[in-house]
Amino acid sequence: MRVEQIGLEEWGTELPKSGFEVFHLPAALSVVTDHLDAERRLYAAKKGQETVGLLPVFVEERRVGRAVLSPPPGLSIPRLGPVLMPNSPKLRKREQINQALVEGVLEDVGASSSTTLVRILSPLDYGDPRPLSWNGLDVDPKFTYVVDVDDASSLAELMKGFSKSLRNKMRRFPELDVTISDEGRSGAVRIHEDVAERYLEQDKTPPVHRRFVEDLVDALDDRFRAYVARDDEGAYLGGIVVLYSNDHAYFWLGGARHSYDGISVNTLVHRQILDDVLTDPDFESITGYDLVGANTERLCEYKAKFCGELTEYYVAESSGVGMTTAKTAYRMFSGSLTKS
Repeated sequence: MRVEQIGLEEWGTELPKSGFEVFHLPAALSVVTDHLDAERRLYAAKKGQETVGLLPVFVEERRVGRAVLSPPPGLSIPRLGPVLMPNSPKLRKREQINQALVEGVLEDVGASSSTTLVRILSPLDYGDPRPLSWNGLDVDPKFTYVVDVDDASSLAELMKGFSKSLRNKMRRFPELDVTISDEGRSGAVRIHEDVAERYLEQDKTPPVHRRFVEDLVDALDDRFRAYVARDDEGAYLGGIVVLYSNDHAYFWLGGARHSYDGISVNTLVHRQILDDVLTDPDFESITGYDLVGANTERLCEYKAKFCGELTEYYVAESSGVGMTTAKTAYRMFSGSLTKS
């Protein structure tokens, strides 16, 4: 088995039908590259002519060392990391591919150097982080909630698993003078403005630049929807941008706190998103709605009401005393990679 770099076109043909995140898509990777002062490297583990593993990284050369990131910071990318597609169902085969892919990539990027900082956030389907720790990285579990939509035949059936308070608020939607629809690119821009305003009010930097949002939704085309809620006079009430891989819908941007007639606008928007996932033929392959994060206690109180499955992923970082300063600098200046 060998590990080699491949181009973006080949990357697109080698992605499996499932098991990858939305930012593994070539269109998303291309936009990310355009907004970074970093080199994109796409690695493939190959057995003969068959690709059995993939790992994208972004490499930034600094005066004091090198950062190897998957995903890069500053662009609101929840996860990236390795994708495995063994041609055998045997566990040992999957372990061999995983080990070879991780070892090959880390060796090529010089991860063993005391001046190289590596940070990888794994996809949800990456269930075995041991090769990352065996190759010198500190590995910590993180969590998100994923609402299972695969077995529900209707929104009413799905809502039976929600908390009573959430069900009651969602059931009031038909009686409210609120419309929720996909407003495309313009909707995504309006949602970004809403989020940015809330961050600036708290003297915080918005999580992502408007230009990146525009370029990303342009590139993803039918793999995003911008759900905007409006009152009966057409006034903006709130909204959420949803991204779609082959397996999951992702709550990506939006969710600023607004209420209407005593009900959270976000609750109404989530209801519409789930209804569409269940009924729209375009989403036939979607099995889960990822609420993107279950690591902040304050936010989990609300997200837990959807009774989604607590799903684990992993953060792997360079270890050792010498990396402490590098990690601190990385967190302080994580937005410096972006061009926007």
